[in-house]
Formats: sequence, structure tokens, C-alpha cells
Amino acid sequence: MCGIVAAVAARPIQSILLEGLKRLEYRGYDSAGMALIEGEAIHRTRAAGKVAELEAKLGASNARQGIAHTRWATHGVPSEANAHPHQSGRFAVVHNGIIENHASLRSRLEAAGYEFTSDTDTETVAHLLAHEAEKLGSDFDAIVRATLDQLEGAYALAILDSTHPGVLWVARQGSPLVLGVGHGEHFVGSDQLALLHVTDRFVFFDEGDSARITADGYQLFDGAHQPVHRPMTYAHQGQDVASKGAYRHFMAKEIHEQPEAIAATLAGRLGKDALLPGVLGPKGEALLSQVQAVQIVACGTSYHAGLVAKYWIEQLAGIPCQVEIGSEYRYRSVVTLPNTLWIAISQSGETADVLAALRHLESSHVLATLAICNVATSSLVRETDLALMTEAGPEIGVASTKAFTTQLTVLLLLAGLLAKQRTDFDEPGLVSALHQLPGLVAKSLKSETEIEGLAERFADKQHTLFLGRSTMNPIAMEGALKLKELSYIHAEAYAAGELKHGPLALVDEHMPVVAVAPNDELVEKLRSNLSEVKARGGQLIVFTDHAVADPSAIDVTQCVMPETHALLAPIVFTIPLQLLSYHVAVQRGTDVDQPRNLAKSVTVE
Repeated sequence: MCGIVAAVAARPIQSILLEGLKRLEYRGYDSAGMALIEGEAIHRTRAAGKVAELEAKLGASNARQGIAHTRWATHGVPSEANAHPHQSGRFAVVHNGIIENHASLRSRLEAAGYEFTSDTDTETVAHLLAHEAEKLGSDFDAIVRATLDQLEGAYALAILDSTHPGVLWVARQGSPLVLGVGHGEHFVGSDQLALLHVTDRFVFFDEGDSARITADGYQLFDGAHQPVHRPMTYAHQGQDVASKGAYRHFMAKEIHEQPEAIAATLAGRLGKDALLPGVLGPKGEALLSQVQAVQIVACGTSYHAGLVAKYWIEQLAGIPCQVEIGSEYRYRSVVTLPNTLWIAISQSGETADVLAALRHLESSHVLATLAICNVATSSLVRETDLALMTEAGPEIGVASTKAFTTQLTVLLLLAGLLAKQRTDFDEPGLVSALHQLPGLVAKSLKSETEIEGLAERFADKQHTLFLGRSTMNPIAMEGALKLKELSYIHAEAYAAGELKHGPLALVDEHMPVVAVAPNDELVEKLRSNLSEVKARGGQLIVFTDHAVADPSAIDVTQCVMPETHALLAPIVFTIPLQLLSYHVAVQRGTDVDQPRNLAKSVTVE
């Protein structure tokens, strides 16, 4: 991990590669590097830290072929020696993913006399290429194929051979890769966003694909090294998607884009008082009528969305719903109920743990697989039977905001569609509430000034407790995750009823306790739980709505949200928790858009 850009063209490409790396900075990374072929020599430049450090080390170049990379450490500490590209003789390589058999390959290569200068798994690929060249000579194509056949794990690779200027080899197995098509030039990126400044035409690699690329054309091959065709697609998003606009950070911009993103997600899916047919395609309604159980698999923030959906699906549709963390699901014996709708949630559609769970799915009881995703061209969407797309648009900040609320929006839609097939639920009431949702989110954003003031109370804290009940428990979990990943404050979330079973021991006058308290059937129970916090001197901060706010409350800070339908509360009450985490991070001076140690798209297990 984390970002790849490569090019072969009839014009100088150093600045193109550099701009591509800058467009991938949102993913999070710890070092950067570039290798260029000039004449028959590879010129490699690497730097620990940001792309700006690499840029400062680069000289002028007229090279017309090169590979570049931003790295997020998986094997070896962040350092220049561990930065990509890695080189062995005439070969240079950049790599996203993990070579799972790197230890055995390394032992074999060291025995053959190859000296390793890094701690990475990627260097084994470079030396393996050189080792195969000892047997196969100058045949670059055969060398690459022989090397790929020995690799196990997940990888996206871009490879240069200084004895074959003008030729670039790439391969994809378990890690995303896209080809950008130009006129007399071709490009490769781990994300099409990295290439939008040079092309709007893209070919997405399927699992196991590889390609031989020149300035004039490309040849695609499948996992068996047989020629294959993949369709070309056209990008519809503008080149300004990576601009912060008037905002200080991408995260701030994306928080404020949520009313529009939710409205776009609902567009074409709601009638005046009914959910429109065809949301899942022409056979969707018939399939939903057969669903007897739901299984959701996701990671991180998407997992929290799945936990909220469990409440909605079981409440509205009356069918069992299980939610599992992707990294755990694959490695245990799972009992799947008959006629299960198996749902994978991933913002990028490239989350390695979720894709691994899908690819190892025992499908005997699975009625259909469904992707909930923000990227229509992603691996997840291509490999599932059905897709329910969010319309968040590109999300640059590592901490998910609009992707999460649009996931919640489509999950509530899905719960309604499931309910519509089997129960006499209040469909007009749900549709009416959903029509109001973008406006309610816009109203909740008006609390930002007040929340910015609240954030001052967290700036010197090291611990925070988040509380919620029912659907607010996963929202409390999401609030805790946002605070810890952005501000590096240790934060935990609990179902409020669990306080007396242990967490109450943490509460004292130094511990901020954040509660989310919409007007739902458990609000009185929650008040009792909060009284337990007050009695122990906890600093109580409650996000509530007008219907249940208590103006007479003493020693409690209340932030009042717009009055909200109970089904919409998880979405609306997410907004103030995002704003709180954002402003705490700003006040603590952390890197808001690229928190330390984190990456936007987690493409390794």
C-alpha cells in the first residue's frame, strides 16, 4: 500500500507522475518514490515523509516512462530504504498489497546470492524478476509471467525493465488497479482520481489480470496469461474533485456536503409516498420477497452502519439480521440461514477483508450477494450479484463522513424495501421522513459554532466515553472512532445500560462523557443512565433534540438538534459527533485529513 501511478508516453512524464501522487495523498502514506527510465538506465528517487519531500529531491527530467508510489508501511518502518520503488539490477517495481509468501521467496533469493536492503515484502518481487532474468535472458514478457506465477497474496504491481524502454508491465491480484487510456500515451493508477488530470477514459482490471503497455497501445491478459478484453469506461466526475474549495480541510468540506450527498443518494428512489420500484434492478423486488435472513459483512465505519441497519431491518421487516466484522468473518465457521441476503458494505469497494469474505463465501444458503458501495467500478460491485450505490461522490479525508451517512441512507431504504415485501409497515411515513432527511442534516450543521466551543473542553483530555442506546449505540461507537482516529484521544463507546456493569468505574470529574439522546422509546432509560454519570461527577455532554431537551438540567451541557423522526435519528445525530471530532482535532493540531498510521482504502488484510 498505498498509491501507484505509472506512465509511458511520447512526452515527459515526471510532472504527470508527481501530480498523480499528490492526488493520492488523501489515502494516507509515510513515504514516496519514483523511478524513471532515461536511455537504458533507471533513475530512482525516494523520500520518507510527504510527496513534497520527494519533489524537492527530483531534478529536471525528460523521461517518457516511469513508475511512482506512496507507501503505507506494512513490512518495515517508514524510511527511505523501505520506500518504493524497489530495484534489482535492470528492474524496478512498485507494489500495493502484501506478498504472503515473501519469507520463503526471500530465503530462496538470499541463498542465490541476492542482497536485501529493505525490510519490505516488495523487494522480493524485484529480486525475483532479476533471478528469472538469469534463466530467461532478455524476454521481459516471459520474465514477468514467470514471476507472477510464483507470487501468493494480494498485489497491484507496476514494473520497469531498463533493457526494454517504452514497455511497462502491470498486474493486479486482490488490490485495485486501473488503466488510463490516452492518445499516444497510457497511464496506470491505483485510483482513477490519480489520472483524471490526463484522461477520462479508463479500463478496470479484473482479478488476476496483467497488461503489457506502451505509448501506442496495451495488451490485456487474464490470470492464465491468455489475451482478454475489458470494456472501456468514461469518467463523469470533474477534475476539481480533489479541491478543498473554501474549506480548511477536506473533512470539513465533506461534512458540509452531506445534505447534497444524501439528496443525491435518495434521488430516483422515492416517490411522493412510496419507495420506487427497480432500486435493485428489474428482478430486485421478486428476490427480496424470498429473503428470510440478512448477513452483513463490513469493517470500521461501514461496520457501524451495518449495526444500525440490523435494528432497522429487524424492526421494519421482522427478519433476522447478523452483522460481522470482515476480518473475523472469513476465519470462523459461519452458519448461514436459508435464503440469506448477503450484504457487503465498503466505501471504496476494495476493502481487502470484505473482498476476502466474499470470495471465500460458502454460498449454499445465500440467495444473493449485494454490495453497498460508493464506487460503481470497484471490485466489490463487479463481484456481487446486486449493488445498491451510494452517491457520496469522492471522499478524500481518511475519516469517513459523507460515505457513512449515505451508507446509512441506502440501508434504511433497503430495510423499507424488505419490509414492503412482507409486512404492512408505514411506507408513506418512512418515505415522508426520508424526504425530510437532507433538510434535517442541513439544520444539524448549524450547530457547528456551538460544537466548536464544546471542543475546547476536550483539547487537553486523554480519555472520553460515548454512550447511546438502541440505534444510537452504533452511532456512539462511530463517534468514539472518529475522535480517536482524528485527535488521538482514547475513546470508547458503550450501550448506556452497560454502564453499571463496569465502565462506570472510569467516570470522574476529569472524564468527558458524550451521550446521544434523540426522542425515542428508550430516552427515559437513557436519562436514568446519565443520572449515574452525574452522580459520579462526570462531565456530561448530551446531544438531544427539542422534544426531550431539559432546560432545567444542572451540570449537564446540552446541544440541541432539530426534532427528528426516530428512524432518521442515527443519521442526523452522526453530524454533531463528526463536527465535535473535527474541531477537537483542529484544536489539538493533528493532521485532520491524513491521521497518522491510517490509510483511506485498506487494501491489505
